[in-house]
Amino acid sequence: MRNTSCTSPSGSRAARSARPLVLVAAAASALLSVVGPAHAAPAKDPLPADIPDYQAALDAVHSADVRDTVCRFLRTPVPTEGGTDPVQTIPETAEPCQGLPEFTIKDPVARNEITPEFAAGTAQPLPTEAIKLTQLVSTLSASVNDRTATVMLAPSQGGGWHLAGVRDGDSDAVYAAKAGLGTLVFTEPQIRGWYRLKLTTVEPLNDEARQGLGGQDSASLSDYQKLVKSRYADKLPGSEYDTKGYSSGYSLPSTRSDSPSSTLLVAGGSGAALALAGGGAAVIRRQRRTNGG
Repeated sequence: MRNTSCTSPSGSRAARSARPLVLVAAAASALLSVVGPAHAAPAKDPLPADIPDYQAALDAVHSADVRDTVCRFLRTPVPTEGGTDPVQTIPETAEPCQGLPEFTIKDPVARNEITPEFAAGTAQPLPTEAIKLTQLVSTLSASVNDRTATVMLAPSQGGGWHLAGVRDGDSDAVYAAKAGLGTLVFTEPQIRGWYRLKLTTVEPLNDEARQGLGGQDSASLSDYQKLVKSRYADKLPGSEYDTKGYSSGYSLPSTRSDSPSSTLLVAGGSGAALALAGGGAAVIRRQRRTNGG
């Protein structure tokens, strides 16, 4: 971000008049750097300042291995509802992309989530404490045989990024890409709500988020924290709700949560997802869960 602060030797009046600009610039800088250290980007090819090791992420999503994995995923039929086996092994093929329509994988964008501490009410209602970068997500430049897909990258130990999975649909990448200069987009994954954060004002980007704000068009970050605390503070890992095995998500009225994990604040997905484990891959139909399920 360009440094808008300045000093002037002309006296205290100039310093006082510049102070509001300095405060705004500092707040905007904190918001944009909430999820990672600044990247030393080439002048003619700037990289996102909010994503560490972004060049490694670009190398990953544009690699032949990731493209082949996406092609294998797209070649595998989506498991049908009511099927007896939710897991479908993806076959190994020498040329997995052969015969498929042309597509490219877009540059990845940040997928940010609320932090457990923010949901518990123990963190201050500040962008740097409320939101964290959990994944990078990419989608395809065009649908392939009427299907879209999301490529998910996770941070690697010691730095860099690696392929974490591929999932049907592109909503995560579409919403995450709505972040702009001075704004941050994040998700409340338990209800699949997506929000935009402008300094300390939270705005909903979809119906689930608007419902999560009680129907309001915006709320302060402090007021939003009160809402998520009321929803999750007693359901976080280590709580009685968690230890009894109920922490499969949270549902507002008329909202479904898809998180299959036993840990809250882990995003769920719908449709099919590609799971990577031990060098193998399988398509798994996400099971829908509701509060207490």
